[in-house]
Amino acid sequence: MNSRKVTRGRAFGASALALAAMAATVAGASPAAAAAGTLPYDEVETVARGVLLGQFTLTASHGTVTGYVLTADLADPRVRVGLLTPGSVAAREEVSGLADAAGAVGAVNGDFFNISEEHAGVTPTGSSDGPEIAAGRALKAAVPDSQRFGPAMAPGDTTKDVIGVGADRRARLDSLTLEGSLRTRDGSLPLTGYNQYALPEGGIGAYTSDWGAVSRQRAVCGSDTSRAAACSTDTYEVAVRRGRVVSVADAPGAGAIARGTTVLVGRDAGADSLSALHVGDRAAVSEHLAASGTRVPFAFAVGGFPVLRGGAPLAGLDTKTAATRTAAGFGDHGRTLYLLALDGNAESDAGLTVAEVADVMRRAGADDAVNLDGGGSTTLVTRSPGQPASQVRNHPSGVAERPVANAVGVFSTGR
Repeated sequence: MNSRKVTRGRAFGASALALAAMAATVAGASPAAAAAGTLPYDEVETVARGVLLGQFTLTASHGTVTGYVLTADLADPRVRVGLLTPGSVAAREEVSGLADAAGAVGAVNGDFFNISEEHAGVTPTGSSDGPEIAAGRALKAAVPDSQRFGPAMAPGDTTKDVIGVGADRRARLDSLTLEGSLRTRDGSLPLTGYNQYALPEGGIGAYTSDWGAVSRQRAVCGSDTSRAAACSTDTYEVAVRRGRVVSVADAPGAGAIARGTTVLVGRDAGADSLSALHVGDRAAVSEHLAASGTRVPFAFAVGGFPVLRGGAPLAGLDTKTAATRTAAGFGDHGRTLYLLALDGNAESDAGLTVAEVADVMRRAGADDAVNLDGGGSTTLVTRSPGQPASQVRNHPSGVAERPVANAVGVFSTGR
């Protein structure tokens, strides 16, 4: 890290105490002096107004771990957080590229995604497990729990769980459930998927131009109990535009979907229902993501499984398997966001268990947190004043950045 360290007296708005605590730990204060937590930072630097980056080293159950925490003051009106995507749900890009394209001053990789395939001849989509909301607009819903990628979740966690920031500029944990329907002259059929790489058995999924050009074949593979289960052979696809069916097919297709067109993919019983439709029939599709908590709409949300709630680690978290991890959390009633990424290089690759991630996020100052994609995906980047492009600040476990499905970006207009 560079030498631009933070002094203890600097103010950053309503969450100044939480951010100044990072500086207090590196300035030699006792852990108790760090009101935002007790994580022992070796160094802290200012990335931009209201955005700090801290580096820490600690000894965990499997050895020495080096990590980085990007902290954003959401109470500062010049600071905001958003979802970074490659432009399509079924696509991947490096975190540095996502950050630079959006003008973010910092970012970490986001949700787990369809990175590989157990099904011969089926292309991995690169699409994430959980819901996505960007700039207040829903991009996708969650895949069935049985079809997710990632380590075991705590009891009660689901792929619908998200962390995000609402229109009130406060971060929160929530779950987002798809509510949608296909209405025809014969009645209404429920939607069980929206721009997602896997559908439940018997389901119908809607795909829009946000999906991208990747084949929709993966949607009919796997089952309600196994991600690796065979692909269904009972399938049907219907394209709807301006309230009318414009095409039908016996199998999921590929290629870009035109704006204003919705492609419906059915499997098993869902395929049987769709097969009753013919070109020219009336059909209307509607969908939205319903939050289980507050009515405040999300400005951004990304999938991740909760590990910390109300300052306490969740019961049932893995305490044995250590790995390079990424996490996101918040404190100060949602006014301060914490983004964590670990080193994954050979010199410091002990990693943390999921339970240890919860503890580290608590020590950083978070009251609530989620685990994000880790391993070779773990990447944290920043772009300081005068830099033409983002720099990778941690040491990814691969030889280069891994392209990922999405990222959490931090923005500041007060450099």
